[in-house]
Parts: sequence; structure tokens; C-alpha cells
Amino acid sequence: MKHLNPRHLLLLILLCVFISPFLSQKLEAQDKKKIKLRIKADYTKIIDHSCFIDLTTTAKINKKNTGVANLILTIINETDDDQLELGQATTNQDGKVRFLINDLNKLLKDTLGFYTLKVKFKGDERFKKASKRLSFKDANIEAKSFTKDSVNYVSATLKDLHLDSLLSETPLNVSVERLFKSLPLGEEFNYTDKNGTIVVPIEEGIPGLDGKLVIEVVLNDSDDYGTVKALVNTTFGKTIILDNSFENRTLWAPRNKTPIFILIFANLLIFAMWGIIIYLINNLFRINKS
Repeated sequence: MKHLNPRHLLLLILLCVFISPFLSQKLEAQDKKKIKLRIKADYTKIIDHSCFIDLTTTAKINKKNTGVANLILTIINETDDDQLELGQATTNQDGKVRFLINDLNKLLKDTLGFYTLKVKFKGDERFKKASKRLSFKDANIEAKSFTKDSVNYVSATLKDLHLDSLLSETPLNVSVERLFKSLPLGEEFNYTDKNGTIVVPIEEGIPGLDGKLVIEVVLNDSDDYGTVKALVNTTFGKTIILDNSFENRTLWAPRNKTPIFILIFANLLIFAMWGIIIYLINNLFRINKS
């Protein structure tokens, strides 16, 4: 192998020194063209039903925060010593997606009982890579309904499952499940007592189909536990009487259920009008012939 001439070697070194800043600036400029992506993650547990995280991706496009669709997010459960890939989720047209956690007991947790999930986006030609970490502990709400002295109540007990301890002085929201927005019951915040329990009366006269009400007890957006919700099925509602007159011949029924008297009256008016028109036309012909 030929040895490089010292002059050539010096020239090569100087060339690298002068060219490398321009290459790094070019790479930085290319990276700056990509849009910064933000990921939001919220954990929710519905007792005896499901656990999931709601993910939202947004970016500032044309000076406006916009949800970013069709992004593939990878969800990883990790600790200081190990990690476990849970799967992937693709955002919808609003930049949102719900990722179900099939079995919380199979996830890795640290010595304090915290589960840590990392949501990663590897980046593409439009957006920079991004990530979001979410940590939470496992909590449980035991809720039930009962009647005492002719008053209906719902009670709930909040518990940290890792420590196997009751949580006192913690706010819980109680409400009746509705189609669009839940109907609050009791105080705005019902704080648990030293036994981790709340007792809230259920107002009379709340309408429910067949008298059934679904009561929600919610630990809302806790720093340590996320959102935890328990549902209680009760029969404390006022029975709704369904109005089936829509299927009868009424004024508010569909067209094929028009009341008979309206059909007869409307058709008589039409025949009477056409009769008058024909009578007038017939008279005009007679006048013309005369």
C-alpha cells in the first residue's frame, strides 16, 4: 500500500474541516423543515370492564393546532431493567386513538407499584420523531347501592391495590350516566373518609328506562392513578312511560300514518277546487260560443 504524501494528507484534513460544518448545517436545515409533533396520553380504568389509554397527536400546522391522522404509535411498557412492547395504534382523522390494555397484571411495574408506558412515534418525512411517557398505579373502587330509612344511597370505597391500603381525603365524583353528559349527584367533590369511603344520597324522581339508573363513581384524572371509574346498576329511577303514539295516526306521525279526517278533508278541498276550475272553464266556452 502506498503511503499518502504529507501534503495530500494535510489537504484532505483541511478539506474535511471546511466541508463538515456545511454538511451539518444542511442536515439541521432538513430536520428543521419537519414539523414538531405532540403526543397526549390519558389512562382510564373501568372496574370489571376494561383498561385503556386515549392517545392524541397534534401539530402546529399553518399556525393552528391540528390533530394528525394516520400516524403509527408504538406503545412500550418499561422499567429501569426491562421493557415490553405492547403493540401499535394508528390515529384516526382527528388524530386520536384508543389503545386497550388487555391484562394489567401482565405489565411490568417498579418497586413502588408504578406502571410506565412510553408512546413513541419514529418520525417520517413530515413530522419529527416524538415520545410521551405515562406513569400510573393500580387503584380499585368498590361501589354499591342501598336503601336506608326510605332514602336511596350509593357508597364507594377507594383502594390502592399495590399497597393494599385505603385512600382517604381523595375526591370522587358521583353522577348518573346519561347519553350525552352525566348528571352530577351530591357535592362537586365527595372526599373519602379515613376508611376511604363516601356515601352519597340519590335524588328521587330521576327518570330512567324501566326505572333503571346507572351510577358512575369516578376518580378523575389523578396524578398517581389516572382515571378510575366504577358503574353501579340501580332501580332507583322514575319509570319512563314510552309514547308509542308515533306509530298511530297522529299529527306528528310519518306520512303513511296521516289521520283519516285530514286525508278526507284535504281530498275534498282538492276536488272542490278542481270542480270550481272546471265550472269556470265550461262557462268561458259557453260565452265564447254565444
